[in-house]
Amino acid sequence: MTDRLDHPETSPEMQAPAGSGPSAAGLPLAGVRVLDFSQVMAGPFSTMLLADLGADVIKIEPPTGDQTRSAMGFKMKGPDSMGFLNMNRNKRSITLDLKSEAGRETFYRLVETADILVENYRPGVVKKLGVDYETLKAINPRLIYASISGFGQTGPWADRPGFDLMAQAMSGVMSVTGHPGMPPVKAGVPVADIGCALFCTYALLSAYIGRQTSGVGQYIDASLFEAALAFSIWDTSEYWGTGVVPGPVGTSNKMSAPYQAVASKDGYFVMGATNQKLWVQLCGQIGREDLLADERFATNPLRLRNREALIAELETTFATKTSDEWVDELLAVGIPAGKMSTYPEAFESEHGRHRNMRLEIPHPLEGTVPNIGFPVKLMGTPQQIRRHPPLLGEHTENVLAEIGMDGDAIAGLKARGAFGA
Repeated sequence: MTDRLDHPETSPEMQAPAGSGPSAAGLPLAGVRVLDFSQVMAGPFSTMLLADLGADVIKIEPPTGDQTRSAMGFKMKGPDSMGFLNMNRNKRSITLDLKSEAGRETFYRLVETADILVENYRPGVVKKLGVDYETLKAINPRLIYASISGFGQTGPWADRPGFDLMAQAMSGVMSVTGHPGMPPVKAGVPVADIGCALFCTYALLSAYIGRQTSGVGQYIDASLFEAALAFSIWDTSEYWGTGVVPGPVGTSNKMSAPYQAVASKDGYFVMGATNQKLWVQLCGQIGREDLLADERFATNPLRLRNREALIAELETTFATKTSDEWVDELLAVGIPAGKMSTYPEAFESEHGRHRNMRLEIPHPLEGTVPNIGFPVKLMGTPQQIRRHPPLLGEHTENVLAEIGMDGDAIAGLKARGAFGA
């Protein structure tokens, strides 16, 4: 497989697998083959990021499919949920029953051709199936193998089932989310799942780069719990520095004030005067120079200590105009501010449209499906939509043909239960 970080004359991986497709040529990960042996969110999101950058991602599903295909509480035209359709573009799908000998044999053949494998089964399951790292390393020593789980592969919590909600609760994230005195609140988006996907992707790419020197792959242990903990920098810094256990502070933060959502004449908007210069500007712009003479608000530490009184003072003034009026007025003098948007408003905003944050992907059953756009833009090798989110098993025969199996061989595998009953 073409390794773009190697010099062509020295690379041992010059044969790109069929299937990354001519349209992937020129993308950073063209020629890298990834086996996506994961379901639901963290694993599929990680492998989709690799697919967007040109990797040939083969989604290996049980005969019943990734459980996310039937998730969510509403139906599409076809059998797949909108959630599945938003985490699996640019991939190919094959079905294999790894509980069957024929299914495992076929899986091993694919492993021989792979650079990366991602799985997110509960610790111990892949060992029982005979597809754990030690087994596959013997087949392909260059394989980079990532396991995603709730709490990692070792430790007293390793055997627990774990989803984003459990990771948010047990990592402490929920303890600082919401408002003081209110019932527990989780973050509105799955920060542990997505965070784990991003950390896993960074580890996979780092291991892939490292393999160019070492010549061998390695094992990656990623967990939702640790991903959520890794986001706690400000809160843990406060605790380690003061000994005070952090708690929820609503929309504000621990670093500066005012920096939060504030009430206006017609709702709320967000603003932040995060340093002394901006604080002086803010007071002058809104006609509250009197606050500059108030000893309670003289410095940022004092404003943090007296945050409730500070916001009460500011909101008496903000109540005189609409949120849009205040946002425009503050931005005009360089004070950070923004409106409170719903997701539809964010996607349909002038800026959201300009940044192409909604994509429309042609699909054989749905006509077109909306997808969230690429969150980072590569100027020299921009990501591409090359494939629609796959139908279950859509590419089984094609992928198996690439590893040398003809129609008779595939029929024999079917008879032996490789693809399920």
